[in-house]
Amino acid sequence: MPHYYSLGNIPHKRHTQFRKPDGTLYSEQLFSTEGFSSNSSLLYHLHPPTQIIRSGEPVNIAPVAATENLLKHRSFKGFDIKPGGDYLESRKIVLFNNDVQLTLAAPKTGMADDVFYKNADTDEVLFIHEGKGTLKTQYGELAFGYGDYVVIPRGTIYQVSFDTEDNRLFIIDSFSPIVFPKRYLSKYGQLLENSPYCERDLRKPENLQTHDKKGEFLIQIRKNGLLYPIWYGSHPFDVIGWDGCEYPYIISIHDFEPITGRVHQPPPVHQTFDAHNFVICSFVPRLFDYHPQSIPAPYNHSNIDSDEVLYYVDGDFMSRKHVERGMITLHPAGIPHGPHPGTVEKSIGKADTKELAVMVDTFHPLKLTNAALGIEDDRYMISWIE
Repeated sequence: MPHYYSLGNIPHKRHTQFRKPDGTLYSEQLFSTEGFSSNSSLLYHLHPPTQIIRSGEPVNIAPVAATENLLKHRSFKGFDIKPGGDYLESRKIVLFNNDVQLTLAAPKTGMADDVFYKNADTDEVLFIHEGKGTLKTQYGELAFGYGDYVVIPRGTIYQVSFDTEDNRLFIIDSFSPIVFPKRYLSKYGQLLENSPYCERDLRKPENLQTHDKKGEFLIQIRKNGLLYPIWYGSHPFDVIGWDGCEYPYIISIHDFEPITGRVHQPPPVHQTFDAHNFVICSFVPRLFDYHPQSIPAPYNHSNIDSDEVLYYVDGDFMSRKHVERGMITLHPAGIPHGPHPGTVEKSIGKADTKELAVMVDTFHPLKLTNAALGIEDDRYMISWIE
């Protein structure tokens, strides 16, 4: 939910004549993910964005639940997902419900120059664990790298290119808009002083490239769990200028400022994004609690209302043993969880932590796919008694 921004050439007034040098009109397009009742942007195209010249049969990419056994602590070795394929081919959904899908990807390449992607189902958050590259869109370009949250509103036509061959992504697909938590915002929409990040931390599109090309341009469009091949008659990145409040942006986990206290702070202080029926949080390096008798390790707590997913990025974790980079833990609603044996006592007296992780808490149960079962550590459930 970034603020107003403009790039390129736009007319003085919206919905008025805006002509090319040859006297013909540019094509104005309103882009919004919630009809006419929420944030939007206006894009000005060289060619009408409606020129579909052919379409093909869709492919079903919807996830399928592999088990009904949901009441079990689980751990998955995310880096066991084999590298290969391009940005779209490499995506493996591991956990999902009707609100969110969690995906691992290890692409070796980006997307071909003549292929584009449009997700008409979900807002996407690409967490970049390894690798760097560029998100290319109708709004301009966004360079990304380690630790970036790349937030892409649904309906955005884009390409991903990588500068590296070894890339690891943790992707969060949200069936509702990804927004900033309300408690971080003034009633006018500015990020408040108590927010763990501010507008300066948001990176917006740059380097708007206007492509005046006709031909056949393949846009892979996801809708209702199907992937449709649709060919357009002109290059989708033919935008001469745009303005508004709906566009892709990036915020780095390294720019998240931790909130600490005299005693252990609960998970909501780590919240980064909000969505319908789930939240996204960032665990970053921070000072530990400074009460003289504080216990830095988290206390045991009962998951009654939410499933808790932790994606471990880097660093040492005082509450867990045998943590690996790319590891995912799932602590489902209905059974309590907490620190591993010995970690509570070990944490006392520690001054700080270097941990880095992404957490997703969902308020409806998550289902597992076969891709998840294929990388599961079966012994995790009994790791509290080993």
